[in-house]
Amino acid sequence: MITSIAHVTVYVLNQDEALDFYKNKLGFEVGDDMTVEGGFRWLTVHPKSSPQPELVLAEPKEGPMFTKDSAEKIRSLVAEGAFGVGVFETENCQKTYELLASKGVEFIQPPTDQLYGVEAMGKDNSGNWFSLVQQAK
Repeated sequence: MITSIAHVTVYVLNQDEALDFYKNKLGFEVGDDMTVEGGFRWLTVHPKSSPQPELVLAEPKEGPMFTKDSAEKIRSLVAEGAFGVGVFETENCQKTYELLASKGVEFIQPPTDQLYGVEAMGKDNSGNWFSLVQQAK
């Protein structure tokens, strides 16, 4: 029986640049950063207060998972902003939005009242969108 989600893959265009973004702009911590057999870099990050699930920052490259053609297609879709990372929760959407915007995080929607709370939408440095949500009480 499956008991939890440990990792979620986020395709990024450059792992070093993505690490800088998630660590220094969003304030995430590094979980693992290792290169395994075949040169595959296993790079994970997570919010300081939530060690799981971790985001696996992976570059789509030709190898066991992708052909050269499919890796290039995924890279193109990432750059177009076709993928989402997910929803990041915060206790104060407006305050977090202002902090992240001051660090240069691009937002495509400012904090907006929704039925489920307050939501802003941003992008990581590869083009992946994410929601920043303050749950309604």
